[in-house]
Amino acid sequence: MKILNYIPILLIVVVLTSCGEDFLDKSPLDTINTENFYQTESDAIAAINGAYQPLQWPKLYNMRMWTSDIMAGNSIVGAGGGDDGRETQDMANFVTTTDNEGVLDLFRGPSPGILRCNVVLQKVPAIVMNEDVKNRVLGEAHFLRGLYYFILVRYFGDVPLIIDPQEPGDDLKPQRVDKSRVYELIIEDLSKAKDMLPVKSTYSSSDLGRATKGAAAGLLAKVYLTRGEYDKVITLANEVATLGYDLNPNYEDNFDATNENSIESLFEIQYASDAGENFWSNENQASWLSTFTGPRNSDMVAGGWGWNQPTQEFIDAYEEGDLRKDVTVFYDGCPSFDGKDYDPAYSTTGYNLRKFLVSKNVSATYDNSPLNFPVLRYADVLLMKAEALNSLNRTTEAEAPLNLVRARAGLLPVTGKSQPEMKEIILHERRMELAFEGQRWFDLVRVDNGQWGLDFLHSIGKVNATQKHLLFPIPLKEIESNPNLLPNNPGY
Repeated sequence: MKILNYIPILLIVVVLTSCGEDFLDKSPLDTINTENFYQTESDAIAAINGAYQPLQWPKLYNMRMWTSDIMAGNSIVGAGGGDDGRETQDMANFVTTTDNEGVLDLFRGPSPGILRCNVVLQKVPAIVMNEDVKNRVLGEAHFLRGLYYFILVRYFGDVPLIIDPQEPGDDLKPQRVDKSRVYELIIEDLSKAKDMLPVKSTYSSSDLGRATKGAAAGLLAKVYLTRGEYDKVITLANEVATLGYDLNPNYEDNFDATNENSIESLFEIQYASDAGENFWSNENQASWLSTFTGPRNSDMVAGGWGWNQPTQEFIDAYEEGDLRKDVTVFYDGCPSFDGKDYDPAYSTTGYNLRKFLVSKNVSATYDNSPLNFPVLRYADVLLMKAEALNSLNRTTEAEAPLNLVRARAGLLPVTGKSQPEMKEIILHERRMELAFEGQRWFDLVRVDNGQWGLDFLHSIGKVNATQKHLLFPIPLKEIESNPNLLPNNPGY
């Protein structure tokens, strides 16, 4: 399902007070025109399609979410050097201030999606339509709202909690609420989504890519893992295992534009060829990843701007014989790509990201990559289960899900380890399996209340990182328009 194909319909759904401006930069997002909408089933479907869209934008998964691996120490910005990506460099060097544009993107990014979900949840119940479709649409809205808030709470902690569409006359300067209340809503939303959504196998090809029961169960497991509720993680992981998911035979199958929404995929961000839209606009349907991360000045892919260059420390973390290495990174002597050999001179570290590159045979120009971005894969669920089992001192049981992931990577099974040893092995496995998929940062800040992550960051030379950097500051521009967001996070 390429959701952005529904833009012409969506423009009827959400109308801002100043239509000529980028709506992500509007604060507050306060006006919704629903007077002549929400009458039919097609209206409901168009509206929920629109609720997916902000996930696809640069403020979330088309840039900011994957650059979190740079903060996490897997890579450096690279790019053109100098001030190219300065906001990301500052985030990665832990000198972030309240006027950082990347932080502003992440704070604002989920807001349009939350707004659209709130409208769907308010308006769709009254529409006379097929009850199964209505149930699915409402389940999708609960899933998406849960995901948007899960992004926000992990980056910022206490945030405003808005569960109804904001209308003129409402309080448009909401206060932040304790993150425990945000998590309560996330858990409630994902639990409802799990009950309301269909299983993936029932979707037609045109609907494949929508949220499913498995996606809701898997994301809810990640929420509980973040909160340290390990019994619930195991229960949900076992439920996901009954819903038809499995590992793809080959690791690279997860990043193949011809194999999207595969048997391993619980949820991924849908992209398509741009179809003529401006590459830099929200209406753009294409992924930025191949364009941004292709080796600079190499002509290996369309674009090729050299972002996200892996570090030597990350490369050294691969075990001998790990089959994921040749899929994930370029290095001196690695297999060729599209018949072209890699030159370490393309990168300041000697390495480039390979994982999300799209052949020119698929995307001949920089603005047409159709490759989806993985948010949740079955391998992640297996590793969550392994971590939860080990955290409950069921270390021997943790071996089975861990070793399923390792076997595909061509690695020997792990057995007979102590609980502390297994903890480090599982977290290492998460790093290598999910590299550059925007997961590593969240692992760093959740384990041992972030101390595990700080210890790691210090070990690789990121000595500026302190407890305060486990959360981003509330952006200055947001505080200027809404002083009720104060006090800021500690240390900012």
